[in-house]
Amino acid sequence: MGSGGGVGGILLDGSALLAAVDDEHGGASLGPGADHLLRKLRYSNIPTVSLLESIAKLHSFDFFTMNTSFIDDTVNEIALAWPESRGRFLHVVSDCNKDVALKLSNHGWLIIILNIEGGGSSENSSMIYIHKLEELPLTVFHLNRKAMGNDNVTVGYIMKPSREEDFAKLPLSSQLQEIDIVLHKATDEIVSIEMSTSSECFDKITYTTGMHELERYIKHKSDICMIDPLDNIYAVLDRLKIQQILLGLENLNVEGRCKIRAPHFLKVDNFSEPNLVHRLLEAKLTLPSIVKPQVACGVADAHSMAIVFRAEDFNGLSVPLPVVVQEYVDHASTLFKFYVLGDKVFHAVKKSTPNADSLIKLSEKNGLKPLLFDSLKSLPTAKEKQLTADHQQIDLELVTDAACWLRRMLDLTIFGFDVVIQENTGDHVIVDVNYLPSFKEVPDNVAIPAFWEAILSKYKSKKICFDLFLPATMHHNSGLIYG
Repeated sequence: MGSGGGVGGILLDGSALLAAVDDEHGGASLGPGADHLLRKLRYSNIPTVSLLESIAKLHSFDFFTMNTSFIDDTVNEIALAWPESRGRFLHVVSDCNKDVALKLSNHGWLIIILNIEGGGSSENSSMIYIHKLEELPLTVFHLNRKAMGNDNVTVGYIMKPSREEDFAKLPLSSQLQEIDIVLHKATDEIVSIEMSTSSECFDKITYTTGMHELERYIKHKSDICMIDPLDNIYAVLDRLKIQQILLGLENLNVEGRCKIRAPHFLKVDNFSEPNLVHRLLEAKLTLPSIVKPQVACGVADAHSMAIVFRAEDFNGLSVPLPVVVQEYVDHASTLFKFYVLGDKVFHAVKKSTPNADSLIKLSEKNGLKPLLFDSLKSLPTAKEKQLTADHQQIDLELVTDAACWLRRMLDLTIFGFDVVIQENTGDHVIVDVNYLPSFKEVPDNVAIPAFWEAILSKYKSKKICFDLFLPATMHHNSGLIYG
């Protein structure tokens, strides 16, 4: 195989994936780092094969059986299976099985030898030693960059384990040296947020050690494109700040068109304040209203909310202060979820909470006590008999204009927001804004190309600012887990 196109495919030998010792039941098990590597490779564009059939099927890899006596047959079979691969093929094998793998080097393959004990070295240019499987992605990056130079853009990412397991198992600084773009979800890396009730904004945000290390590194290496800068995401951490920004939607409204607006809202620092009812009326808030913590994400109780039906029930309400009391909009139980990827805007329609009259009937069974819920888990949704016939058509042009306006105001590359249409008035109300949503309602064949296009566009715009070379293409070999 020619080497001009970087890494064209990876052959994972069973000796590199399996643990040296069987598990407690006497069966074979994956070795250290194998599961992490397989998940990463699964979502890359690099053709990958495992010599273990069950693992190959699980991760949607190809499966070949290698006959060491007829290596040519295996090479031909792989070449037929991966006809579009123009780069060099890699064979990843353990040190104890390297003699067999060396036969593939005669066919132009590069041999990656896993030497857990360390101390391995070779004068052979077709052999590279690594000490743990987690080093393989960086090895691939080195090879691609050597083959393609600045035309290859490397994306690093940092987010919680459920989104991408253990990004920082290797020292972060060594990985960042190979990175052009860092994609993060800093809201997953928040340890604590300190805020006094007398303050309009957060006093202190504490991130994980890895996130602080990333922040320090970026400050001294300004040519890395960070999506998005930490300063830009602070607004989406603060529901009060977002509400204040959304007030600017008023400037988008024109005569003869549906109105787009923020919900009415009020910040409350103390549920026991004597003039609370008067303040609610001044803010155009009627009951029921929805009560949300001012901290929007990153802490355990950020999604602990309540729908309050009576003014006296604010006293003693178990929603962490300070809070934002927000207008509850009757919206025919229909929620429009919008997703912004650079200059692309997508949307999906979901069933939502019932109208206020249905909520009141539901709460009457409980003495009209506040309806407490976690918005990530137990948000009450309408039943079929609670759905109304007033399904207003959404004005996509209006909301798209609002999305573009929000993108400029927030200076974010990837974010989402929720829209409801108020019954009777037709007002389009943006009730929530969030950073780096899952995009699970958008088909992969639509969202993934738009995702990479948005990242590349952001990278190019930063390079223009520094008057540097702009890459012509972007290879998403970072193994980003999507969704």
